[in-house]
Amino acid sequence: MTTGNPVRGRFNSAVLRGADGYGHRLFGARKRGLFADLPETVVEIGPGTGANLRYYRPGTRLVAVEPNPYMHAPLQAAARRHGVTVELRAEGAERIGLPDGSVDAVVSTLVLCTVPDPAAAIREITRILRPGGRLLFLEHVKARDHSGYDLTQRLLARPWRWLFEGCEVRRDTEAELRAAGFRELQLDRYRAPSVLLPINPQIAGWAVR
Repeated sequence: MTTGNPVRGRFNSAVLRGADGYGHRLFGARKRGLFADLPETVVEIGPGTGANLRYYRPGTRLVAVEPNPYMHAPLQAAARRHGVTVELRAEGAERIGLPDGSVDAVVSTLVLCTVPDPAAAIREITRILRPGGRLLFLEHVKARDHSGYDLTQRLLARPWRWLFEGCEVRRDTEAELRAAGFRELQLDRYRAPSVLLPINPQIAGWAVR
């Protein structure tokens, strides 16, 4: 089993639990639309403490790819509250132990920023998706304007990366998705109105293998 940093792993678990309601207010409407027609079985990359479970139908089977063991107990508790069955897989997104073409839907929200090799993770997602299967995503990305977000990201990139277990605020996840060879890609770029300025430039949408 993958082990997390005993300090930052616990800290990030506590942060996610504490920010759950705030995240719901910020992203709830967008997530409800994005996840409206999910199948009965969903693979989620880095579900953390279960922020997305409230948007899944009761009875959903969630295959949770979550390498931080300090997330597991609150994730299981959230699953019980929302009537979701969880299969925990304590492995990284770059190497998921599922068969080729076996998955109808993969969810990734605010997590590809922390994956050490995002291109490898996206390749792995496409490997496990069946033809016609979908990746549903909501991710923060590198700023592309002169509104001050780019400077904020540059100044805070290093401490942010250390504090939040490798989170890269200047990662160009949009470019990674466009280069992945999906048959279809629908993407909306926007600014989240959060107090966490470095992660306000975001993208959301879906990709079809």
